Amino acid sequence: MAAEETVAGQPQDKFITVNGLRMHYVEWGSVASPPMVLLHGIARTAHGFDHVAPHFARNYHVHAIDMRGHGDSAWHAEGAYTVEDYTADIEAVIEQLHLRNLVLWGASTGGRVAQMIAGLHPDRVSAVVVEDVGPERPPTVSNRRGARMEKEANGWATMDEMLVQVKIENPRAADAIVRNIAQAGSRRREDGRIVWKRDPAILKGFVPTELWGTVRKIRAPILYIVGGVSSTLPPHTQLEIQHVLPQAKVVSLPGLGHYPSDDNPQQFVAIVDQFLASPAANAARP
Repeated sequence: MAAEETVAGQPQDKFITVNGLRMHYVEWGSVASPPMVLLHGIARTAHGFDHVAPHFARNYHVHAIDMRGHGDSAWHAEGAYTVEDYTADIEAVIEQLHLRNLVLWGASTGGRVAQMIAGLHPDRVSAVVVEDVGPERPPTVSNRRGARMEKEANGWATMDEMLVQVKIENPRAADAIVRNIAQAGSRRREDGRIVWKRDPAILKGFVPTELWGTVRKIRAPILYIVGGVSSTLPPHTQLEIQHVLPQAKVVSLPGLGHYPSDDNPQQFVAIVDQFLASPAANAARP
């Protein structure tokens, strides 16, 4: 095996500095493979993809990125955490790593960033997967996040206590996935309590958002995977997406929630594999 390759089951934790912030990412697969960038949601980290990244690393050079304020990436001193702020960082990472003809997969807030990157840089993106979000974040969603973060602010006394809460919020996910979400995404505070590994100020950027102006510029084939029991991407928005983006495919998975890739990873990766193997996705590659 060449020295520059990463075994699919042995990810490498790496760092890069962009926009004055030290950013952490997890790299899987061979540099000889086409690049794939994975972007997590507001409550997750790059290691939240650990259960699915090895599958895609068979064919792609996978980069799962901790967005600013999350995981092992730096916190922004002034609390700049809008979708546009995250997008600026990912643009810089893509440029520094010289990624071209890349596949983007974004979950939740990461899906909004993926849509932005695809619209702003259509020449660099060959395919996009968006997990249970559209171009809009309505006030109902942003308000719900604020209430949840307030509830979680003081953390948990033990990991077992935290796992109970994470399981309640992710009832369909396997226990191993729930445990990884909690363990990879948390840290022990100075007083001994376990809290999420993220800047509390991220809430300042979790505001109502509308991205249609940029989304309309997307040219790559794009797949929206919707959790059937989630209300984040309502039917009327799904219809508007298909009207605005004729190349878009929207798949709703009955019985799954906001993170279909956690609730049923086998079904999720099979749908993504089929999409990436489609004539449209392959035609977008040079």
